[in-house]
Amino acid sequence: MRKIAILVFFFAALAFAPTAFAGGKAPVVFVQTNELSGNNVVVYDRGADGRLSRAGTYATGGNGGAALPGTESDHLASQGSLVYDAGHSLLLAVNAGSDSVAAFKVQGDRLKLEDVLPSGGQFPASIAVHGDLVYVLNSGGVGIVQGFRIQGHKVVAIPGSARALGLANGNPPFFLTSPGQVGFTPDGQQLLVTTKASTSTIDVFSVQQDGRLSAAPVVNLSATPVPFAFTFTPSGRLADGEAGASAVTTYAIQADGTLTDPKSQSDGQVALCWITPARGYYYVANTGSNTLSGYTIAADGQPSLVGATGVVATTEPGPIDLAASSEGDFLYGETGLTSTVDEYHVESDGSLTKLGTVTGLPPGTEGIAAS
Repeated sequence: MRKIAILVFFFAALAFAPTAFAGGKAPVVFVQTNELSGNNVVVYDRGADGRLSRAGTYATGGNGGAALPGTESDHLASQGSLVYDAGHSLLLAVNAGSDSVAAFKVQGDRLKLEDVLPSGGQFPASIAVHGDLVYVLNSGGVGIVQGFRIQGHKVVAIPGSARALGLANGNPPFFLTSPGQVGFTPDGQQLLVTTKASTSTIDVFSVQQDGRLSAAPVVNLSATPVPFAFTFTPSGRLADGEAGASAVTTYAIQADGTLTDPKSQSDGQVALCWITPARGYYYVANTGSNTLSGYTIAADGQPSLVGATGVVATTEPGPIDLAASSEGDFLYGETGLTSTVDEYHVESDGSLTKLGTVTGLPPGTEGIAAS
């Protein structure tokens, strides 16, 4: 009987503490505080209902940053400042104020800081991962992308991999002209960078077998001004949020790096910047309108609004970065002026049902990722 009682207790403990045995696969949401005096990552457990509960806070070993003029809702002015790589159980965070990148090993809802290393430039603001290859976008100064390799839970710089974008920003950069995101195409053969209002271009590098990039990118003018954040459709088309016209534009990406066949749709809001897919829909944050909009994208690449107006949520002031759970049932949105995280359930028709709001985060919070 004593052995049976011990077994019952053991399995009950497993049921109520799954993250301790999850091997990095527990359902969690990561939020970067981006504090100027010491950056942190806050980890939240995600319940079956999508609601978040705080599980721990972990220092990144560096400082957060604030793009000029320093009063805007999005201090990093980018998408992808915090990236979770499920394949390596690795979380990567930028320390924009320290010009460094932090690498954490993810163990359920716990983090272990494995390394803090130079970002290869000024004001790192976005990270891209494909396989064991990582590129960091440094948005200060001329704009530099620097390559790294994942080796176990370490990240090692690739010699000779830095490429300059030829921009003319300061350090810290002005939030409208700093580049917005770095990202790999789904096949990993190309690396894209958006330049926002600096040049309103989408720069496309080819990725060589050794992980280095082509000497210079193919420079493509965006269909509408201020290309900011992007993702990809199942067919591999680029889906780009373009803030100037508050539009989503999709493009076909050619093997030579040119972007063709642009198809655009504005949501009629102000400053559409961030974009993330969930359950076949594409959700964008309109930071100037305090709203989220939903899109569908047809097989030919044409974006269309969900419902009559596209607006699927009204948020607290200054909605910024978004993250969806891995299965797509839940969407989480940061608001920069109030430093909150809104929790939503993604419905089958593309509408969002608000579940609640996470508070208690410091001013300037930016960067979110989910498992």
